[in-house]
Amino acid sequence: MYLLIVEDEKAVADQLKELLEQELYRCEVAYNYREALDLIDEKRFDLVLLDWNLPDGDGLSLLSLMREESVATPVLMLSANTEIDDRVTVLDAGGDDYLCKPYSNIELLARIRALLRRETPQKSTRLCIGPLTLDTKSREVLLSGTPVKLSLSEFDLLEILLQNKNIVLTRYQLNDHLCRDYSGIKQSNLVDVHIKNLRKKIALDDFITTVRGVGYTIKDSN
Repeated sequence: MYLLIVEDEKAVADQLKELLEQELYRCEVAYNYREALDLIDEKRFDLVLLDWNLPDGDGLSLLSLMREESVATPVLMLSANTEIDDRVTVLDAGGDDYLCKPYSNIELLARIRALLRRETPQKSTRLCIGPLTLDTKSREVLLSGTPVKLSLSEFDLLEILLQNKNIVLTRYQLNDHLCRDYSGIKQSNLVDVHIKNLRKKIALDDFITTVRGVGYTIKDSN
């Protein structure tokens, strides 16, 4: 898979490129609006990772131009803007997903895998397994059509597990994801507490599998 990283901060771009190349993605980097536009015109990418703020323009304008010119390449917008309205604006402009900085690497890689699995430019915000549906845009969880009320952390934990179905995520990875903004103290039992609450609220047999000594996973067979 061939990815374009559009990021004006060189250190951030280089770190992101290194991470993605470790996952065996081929990557190009554009450090501004003009470089990105030229590369998109010249080459065919499978996914664009697009920073909102660029020195000679902005990512949202570039996204809008891509869609006006019928470029259907999936776009994952990366931004420090956390307002819901900003996320909606990106999706309405034709973006395929939106990820707030700072983000955890496991979430970024999960979002990338999800976007690359899509066979058409039609965008879906739903993660489903059995009778359970999680909508990443509305942040709504339904169990057999009935809403399930989750805390912010419970929702984030369920989302990352569903994005990584059949992959065992360690307690450290999950804890790092939940505390990625470093606004709170990382607690050793934080993940276990939220997993226990999720199991109570989503009363499905063997819904979240414990891998002893490692972490947790959700399997397709559940």
